Amino acid sequence: MTILDLLNQSAARLSDAGVTDPRREAASLLTFALGKPSSFLIAHPEYELTDDEAARFDGFIARRANREPFQYITGRQEFYGLDFEVTPDVLIPRPETEILVEEAIKELQKLENPIFCEVGVGSACISVSILHNVPTATAVATDISKEAIAVARRNAERHGVTDRRNFIEGDIFASIDQKFGMIVSNPPYIPDADLTDMQKEVWDFEPHNALFAGADGLDIIRRIIDEAPEHLNTGGLLLMEIGFGQAERLKSLFDLSVWDEPEFLSDLQGIPRIVKIQLRS
Repeated sequence: MTILDLLNQSAARLSDAGVTDPRREAASLLTFALGKPSSFLIAHPEYELTDDEAARFDGFIARRANREPFQYITGRQEFYGLDFEVTPDVLIPRPETEILVEEAIKELQKLENPIFCEVGVGSACISVSILHNVPTATAVATDISKEAIAVARRNAERHGVTDRRNFIEGDIFASIDQKFGMIVSNPPYIPDADLTDMQKEVWDFEPHNALFAGADGLDIIRRIIDEAPEHLNTGGLLLMEIGFGQAERLKSLFDLSVWDEPEFLSDLQGIPRIVKIQLRS
C-alpha cells in the first residue's frame, strides 16, 4: 500500500479507537516506522512500503489503537528542548513541569556551586534539564523504583551530566544524609478516587505509584514538607509541582515558624501548578 492509502486507513482505525488527532498520530508513527522525516510523507505519498516497513507500522498502529501512549511506542519524549528516553517504568514528561525546571534554573544560577536534590527522579527530565542549563550545579536524585533509576541513568549519560549527579534508590529522603540549597520534586499528587476519571493511556500504562497519593492526593507531599527542613540549608528552597485545586490546602501544611509564606506559580491556564517556599533563616 502507498503512504497515502496507509495514512487514510490508519487514521480511521485510530479514530475508531478514540485517539485524539488520529491523522497526525498516524503520520508520526509512520515516520517513526520508516525512519524518515515527516517531509518524506508529503513529498512521496505514492511510496509503497516494503513488507517489513508495513509490518512494523501495523504493529505501532495496533499498540496505539489499544491506547498505549505514543511516547512509550517510540520510547522518546521532548522536554525543555532535550530528548528523553521514556519507558512504562517512568511518567511521560508533561509541558507544565517545565515551569518547575525554569524556576529552579533561575534560582540555582544565583548560587555559587549549587547542590540540589530531586525527589522522585523518574526519567530524570527535571534534574538533567537543570544540570544541562546550570553547568556549576550538582545533584542527588532519589526514586523508590530501581527501574526508573535505570532510565534516569541512561538519560543523564545521553545528555552528558553523569559526572554531576548521584542517583539513590530509596523512599523520599530515606537514604540521604546531606543538605541542599534546593529540593525539587514532581511527586504523585492525584487522589486515588480519580483513577477512574483518567484516560486509558494514563491508568492502563503509566506507573500508578508515580501518579496517585492517597485520598486527597497529598500523602507524599505531606511527607516531603515534613522531612525537607532536615535536608535544606538555611534559606534553602523547596519547589514542587502540585495538582489542580490543591494550592489552598497546601498552605495549611506549612509550619510558618519553619517556612516563609509559600508562593504559587501558575501554568498557561492560570492554574497554580508549582509551590515555591523558602526555609526560614
